Amino acid sequence: MTYIYAVLICFGLSLILTPLVKKLAFRIGAVDHPNKRKVHQTIMPRLGGLAIFFSFVIGILFFQPDGQYELPIALGAILIMIVGIIDDKYQIKARYKFIVQLIAALIIVLSGLEITYINFPFGHVIEFGYLSTPITILWIVGITNAINLIDGLDGLAGGVSTIALLTIGGLAISLGDIFVALISFLLVGSTLGFLVFNFYPAKIFMGDTGALFLGYMIGVLSILGFKNATLFSLIVPIAILGVPILDTLLAIIRRAVHKKPLYSPDKMHLHHCLLNLGFGHRQTVILIYCISALFSLAAIIFNQSTMWGTTITFFAMAILIELMIELTGIISVNYRPLLNFLNKRR
Repeated sequence: MTYIYAVLICFGLSLILTPLVKKLAFRIGAVDHPNKRKVHQTIMPRLGGLAIFFSFVIGILFFQPDGQYELPIALGAILIMIVGIIDDKYQIKARYKFIVQLIAALIIVLSGLEITYINFPFGHVIEFGYLSTPITILWIVGITNAINLIDGLDGLAGGVSTIALLTIGGLAISLGDIFVALISFLLVGSTLGFLVFNFYPAKIFMGDTGALFLGYMIGVLSILGFKNATLFSLIVPIAILGVPILDTLLAIIRRAVHKKPLYSPDKMHLHHCLLNLGFGHRQTVILIYCISALFSLAAIIFNQSTMWGTTITFFAMAILIELMIELTGIISVNYRPLLNFLNKRR
């Protein structure tokens, strides 16, 4: 019941705080203007992540979860929030956000929380040794940016984050980790309350304030929740975050092939491709929710089984989804006139 109360209380707080943050965003000019790369057609308030953050903080103060890494996680989250607020107001350069993310990740590493090994099926373990620190930093920074990169449609980043957090929280309960479970469900409630105003058609965007904060928290919790797991360790959070990880990897490859900067925006992400194929805004978001839920289901199966079939099924699913992303991208670019014609005929 504690976890249910955590979700309900933070949900209610987020419902109350989000309209207030919306007014604040308009007042200080933290708004998102439409352009050819973006889907929305009107000026939209950003800063929605503030409602998620403050409802989560109030929930923390109320439930007072006791954990070894509470202080370093809080320090990193505050840094991420500050850079997110500044970016939502002034649109700072990517390199400055990246530096702050590195500092936030380094705080976590210096506290003693690291990815020290990856445990594969059937007892094969790879110890990272001296590589533990850079791998941990890369993971936290990578997941932080992965959530930010998928924040391209109303409710998309919030919904995918909620699915990931529900899975992390549920698995944490099964592993007896009360701290990770409670933190996860506090974030679930805070994000769900915000989604009431952010799902299509959105009345407010979470902005970098929300996307970076959620990405950072998911990155840290996914390490903390499975650091002592005897089975599959890092593979479980990789499975949970399959959609943003795959989308980010494909974006990196795409920009490298076209010799573009890593942070250069484009319209070839999964949600853009699905929109170009003729799916509606709401349909696209729900479809990606379903894909995320499949990855989370695979993670749960991983955590409960050691069978070869589980391993083969997961990797087959990952390959199929990646091929689907690539195929939708190719079709949307090369056959756009045909798709437009078919949509008109429909």
